[in-house]
Amino acid sequence: MPLSRRTVIKAGAVAAGSSLARLPAVAATEQPGADLLWYRQPASVWTEALPVGNGRLGAMVFGGVAGEHIQLNEDTLWSGGPYDDRNPKAGPEAVARVRRLIDERRFAEAEALANETLIARPQGQMSYQTFGDLFIDMDLPGQPAPYRRELDLDRAIATTRFAMGDTILSREVLASAPDQVIVVHLSASGQPLDFSLRFETPQDATVTAAGNELRVAGRNRADQGVPGALTIAARIAVETEGGTVQPEGSNLQVKGARAATIRIALATSYRGPGDTSADPAATVARQIAASARRPWAMLRDRHLAEHRSLYRRAAINLGPASPLPTDERIASNVHADEPALAALYFAYARYLLISSSRPGTQPANLQGIWNESTKPPWGSKYTININTEMNYWLADPANLGDCAEPLLRLVRELAQGGAKTARIVYGARGWVAHHNTDLWRASNPIDGAAWGLWPTGGAWLCNALWDRWDHGRDRAYLAAIYPLMRGAAEFFLDTLQSTPQGLVTSPSISPENRHPFGASVCAGPAMDRQILRDLFDRTADAALLLGRDADFAAELRETRARLAPDRIGKLGQLQEWLEDWDEAAPEQDHRHVSHLYALYPGHQIDLDRTPELAQAARVSLNRRGDESTGWATAWRMALWARLRDADRAHAILRALLAPARTYPNLFDAHPPFQIDGNFGGATAITEMLLQSRSGTLHLLPALPRAWPQGRATGLVARGGVVVDLAWADRALCEAVLHPMEIQDCEVRLGPVRRTLRLVKGRPVRLIGTTLST
Repeated sequence: MPLSRRTVIKAGAVAAGSSLARLPAVAATEQPGADLLWYRQPASVWTEALPVGNGRLGAMVFGGVAGEHIQLNEDTLWSGGPYDDRNPKAGPEAVARVRRLIDERRFAEAEALANETLIARPQGQMSYQTFGDLFIDMDLPGQPAPYRRELDLDRAIATTRFAMGDTILSREVLASAPDQVIVVHLSASGQPLDFSLRFETPQDATVTAAGNELRVAGRNRADQGVPGALTIAARIAVETEGGTVQPEGSNLQVKGARAATIRIALATSYRGPGDTSADPAATVARQIAASARRPWAMLRDRHLAEHRSLYRRAAINLGPASPLPTDERIASNVHADEPALAALYFAYARYLLISSSRPGTQPANLQGIWNESTKPPWGSKYTININTEMNYWLADPANLGDCAEPLLRLVRELAQGGAKTARIVYGARGWVAHHNTDLWRASNPIDGAAWGLWPTGGAWLCNALWDRWDHGRDRAYLAAIYPLMRGAAEFFLDTLQSTPQGLVTSPSISPENRHPFGASVCAGPAMDRQILRDLFDRTADAALLLGRDADFAAELRETRARLAPDRIGKLGQLQEWLEDWDEAAPEQDHRHVSHLYALYPGHQIDLDRTPELAQAARVSLNRRGDESTGWATAWRMALWARLRDADRAHAILRALLAPARTYPNLFDAHPPFQIDGNFGGATAITEMLLQSRSGTLHLLPALPRAWPQGRATGLVARGGVVVDLAWADRALCEAVLHPMEIQDCEVRLGPVRRTLRLVKGRPVRLIGTTLST
């Protein structure tokens, strides 16, 4: 099968100071259908609707015939307001009492005491909320023929088009980042447009119609005794070519228009975790007025240019796409593998990250930015014992490091409250966060000790920030994250406990698993020790690179050496806990594989450097099983790719791309929808094509038999190297390396190894299986 032609484009403007501003131009696909989701019928449920977003605003487009339904989100619309969730009984003495019970192996008592004295009040956190629903009601008799709705990932525009007799109607929806509005453009040939526009919201708000606008004003909802502190506002303005726009009650009536453009602006009063003083009414008025100065074509073109500056940086081509609609492709993938569906899944995940996380916005939450509920599953929060980190695994390898900027701001804000939690609850320096946080950056353990008494969330977030440095090599960025890393490390220097096996955390849990003694609380789960090895190593490395804190770096390295090591149990498995409890644990197929952090996303376990631990990880994976919830299936796929078991990873990918784990709109089915499965699955695809540690690139390390030929462009490796790959008959044709800095790099392809001196601005082209230049 021939590979598609490629067109080189410029990377476009990126955030000031970002290392990605230094990336070379990469290619964009021209393969028809490679960047397209399409359907023969309207969406009947939310998980069939198509998402658009600009990082701050999100919309789900249903594509109806008699009327359009567009569900809307704004990324700072959460329940409640600033609040202090510390348990009044919490403090160092309460922590010490829980530790003593753990030391005495009275685990159930320790868990009960932790629930009484350490778990937050309120016990939960605030929820991400829907803003409301826009309805475009059209009086259209009869059945459409033909009908098509689609989402063009390269254009980031959702289009619905159908015919009614001699009339062809079209609706296009986009979320503009440069203009900060959602735009709907309606047109018809053959007859004028008549429709009614109405808005419904579950928030404490009123909707009024005035002139050519719908206006929304009100407040957010209270939650768990925390009053709503946000004011909210929206403006929805209609401009027509010909015809009239008239208010009718709280709706707008459009009559006799040749075309219509609807501009939607949404805002809240949120400025930061402790500041709700913004003026959303002024914000939306300004955004509508600014966008009104630009006609539809200009709004669309500005949107296209900005979106493509990110989207076209990277692509994967695994062959021609099926001509079937997307929902039918997902269904048929169960029976006959379609490689191009995996390429579409990768492209879609990049699209979702661009659409839900931009510099200046909130980070992608459990549902990215798209949520239809006021009480979504798990509050659609930031679950930082895997899910939030998984949301950003894709950013750097897929050449979207800019999109990780919101994660840095989340950690900065979380560290402020986390310093108070560290001091008051644990009597420690630095800062700490547990397994969940929200818009208000709560940092205490929530939900119950069995889930929330896990002190390593902040440490894992710091490791995720380091990943951004390791791919981009921006010294200014490293200097920005170092204080956060140092603070996270200081907390554990003050709280680690000595045992005969070595230093451990206590109290803690292995997320979110129960051990055989009727509880989850424990000392020294494997994941904690693995995360802390990375945190201590990377903080010490950062200090060295920045030329500061030599004594502190030495203390970290000494403490790191004293952490309890990973252990292999009697079944040959990598132990999840400090003791060999795995065989008797009640959930042998538990969704979390926390104790395998050291294999992926970490690099502590490696087939070549630590073969015994790699084999133990393999045993643990086999015991857990290949299929789980959506995000957990994606994690298993990445783990098998890291073990270079290509066909096992591919078999899991096929399970992920089946209807049980992927909704018709390609959203990940946990179930219900969680976006981390999309991001994790796409990252695992990149892991099959390229693996890297600083100083080492491994090309096509887990290429499955199902992908005999293909091409990948714009992938980013650790050490700051952009990589383009092409292969045929499962053999490398060529690889082009674009280094960001001078470095020595070992390039691997199967058993072949070659050490190269890479120089910034000098691409290196490697030919064939011998890696000749």
